[in-house]
Amino acid sequence: RPPGPCPGSPATMPSVYIKTYGCQMNERDSEALAARLLARGYTLASSEADADVILLNTCSVRDHAEQTALNKMAALVAENRRRRQPALLGFLGCMAQRRGQALLDGLPDVDLVLGTHQLHRADVYLQELLAGQRERVVDVSKEPTAATVLREHLGSGNGPRAVTAYVSIMQGCNQRCAFCIVPTTRGPERSRSPDDILDECRQLVADGVKEITLLGQIVTSYGRGQIPRRDGKSAFVQLLEAIHALDGLERIRFTAPHPKGYGEDLIAAYGRLPKLAEHAHIPVQSGSDRVLRLMRRGYTRARFLELAHKLRAVQPRLGLTTDLIVGFPGETEADFEDTLSLCREACFDNAFIFKYSPREGTPAATMPGALPRPVIEERHARALALVDTLARRNYEALIGQQVQVLVEGPSKKNPARLMGRTRCGKIVVFEGPAALRGRLVDVWVRRAGSFTLYGEPVATPA
Repeated sequence: RPPGPCPGSPATMPSVYIKTYGCQMNERDSEALAARLLARGYTLASSEADADVILLNTCSVRDHAEQTALNKMAALVAENRRRRQPALLGFLGCMAQRRGQALLDGLPDVDLVLGTHQLHRADVYLQELLAGQRERVVDVSKEPTAATVLREHLGSGNGPRAVTAYVSIMQGCNQRCAFCIVPTTRGPERSRSPDDILDECRQLVADGVKEITLLGQIVTSYGRGQIPRRDGKSAFVQLLEAIHALDGLERIRFTAPHPKGYGEDLIAAYGRLPKLAEHAHIPVQSGSDRVLRLMRRGYTRARFLELAHKLRAVQPRLGLTTDLIVGFPGETEADFEDTLSLCREACFDNAFIFKYSPREGTPAATMPGALPRPVIEERHARALALVDTLARRNYEALIGQQVQVLVEGPSKKNPARLMGRTRCGKIVVFEGPAALRGRLVDVWVRRAGSFTLYGEPVATPA
């Protein structure tokens, strides 16, 4: 085992590598954990080969995600046996919560299995494992409050502060859609206090953050049953207003909502809160009313399209994106065609399209009418092709237009160029000095690629 933290001996401080699978919630959890470990004297390894501790933060939404993490850990175990000084290995997150002790039974070389409710204890368990006080740890116990949410962020003292940041405002989900394992792995809804969230946002803005994205399994359910409506506004809209009042913050986004969470107060907020970005990612999952009922989604196709129409009436330049599931048990060709026609009517800017994956313990896993894999694959390809066509049309419509971009930094594919996002959520790449990072820049769009715009600044700011 690598040496544990040794006060006064920085050279012996362990290095940690965290690999993340899944959604933005997992990304945020990994960042917060990394920041907490840095604050306790650990260092972040640049690669697995250089790490004393390797943690896989896992996802359980689809079987493919679980299998990918399991295969990765098996490879790490094999590599560990060849290392002169083996790394401490651990599973975190949703798969850890769901499988618990079974992960250690299948991979005896793993040292730590930590569920979603106990991530805030990771530093304590790592210290004990590294010091030889424990041999192995499995903790998937549940805690009924939101006090377990990690609020640390990378930057401001442990590295450059990013221009954008995620803030988790709640954990868990009460929706219980037929296909989803999240209520099992994340537990019931637990909302943080507004003051706690505002303190975190205020500190981020003081550190130079210009855009904050609020996170929750169903983020629009924030404060439900805990914080009363005021002046006709839900707890979530009240929180948006409070964050909107922070000086120095330029933009607010949130994900992922549920169509049922879009009341008239939230729709109206898009027109009266200038910092609320004109982008809505609203998972529809299917365009068939019959399939939506089987999924237990609680809305109809007509309701979703009405919502899209109302949002665009308030913000005509709204960027609308969604999630879709193809191949749900019992989905007919007619049901799938309903999904394609909904995509055409809603004219999405993008869609994350998932092949249905049965999850043990969900109602859908035992539903009749499971589709053959080739049918699911073929429908997935058709849906992707349609969404690509719709997106290309929407992106090309912006050629010759002027858009406002928040510059996040160098482009990942071409570090010589800068990259940022429009208010409606589209990526823009352009040439300009590095000093523009963190600035709002007006850009002329000159061409459109696959889900990316390319342009040039209207004028180089002084």
